[in-house]
Amino acid sequence: MATWLVKSEPDAFSWDQQVQNGTEPWTGVRNALAANNLKAMRKGDRAFFYHSNEGREIVGIVEVAREAYPDPTDETGRWVCVDMKAVGPLPRPVTLAAIKADPDFADLALVRQSRLSVMPVGAAHWAKLCALGGWTGK
Repeated sequence: MATWLVKSEPDAFSWDQQVQNGTEPWTGVRNALAANNLKAMRKGDRAFFYHSNEGREIVGIVEVAREAYPDPTDETGRWVCVDMKAVGPLPRPVTLAAIKADPDFADLALVRQSRLSVMPVGAAHWAKLCALGGWTGK
C-alpha cells in the first residue's frame, strides 16, 4: 500500500464535507506532477487530508476507493480524478509549522514542494505523522 497527502482549501472542500459525503471524487487537480500522482494511486492506498491556506494542517485520513478516471470537471479530457472515502479524523491535527520545525521532515514533499496538491509520503514519514496526530487506527 502506498501512502499520500492530498490538499484541499477548506473553503472549497473541507474535511467535514469529506466526512459528510463519505466517498467523493478528488477533482480539480490541474498540475501534471500531481495528476501523475493521482494516476499512481491504487484502490486501498491511504492519504492524509490536508487543509491548505486556512489551517495548514493534516486533519484526517482518506482511502482511495476508485482509481484514476477522467475528471468530470475537466472539459479538455486531459485530467483525472480518484474517488476518496473518509477513514477518520486525526485526534490531533498536525500543523505545517510543527512539520517544518522537525528536521526529520526536511525531505518531505510538503516541505520541499509546498504548492503540489497531491504527493507521495514515504513509510517512515507516514508513521511519524500518524504518531504526531495520535492516529492508531488501521
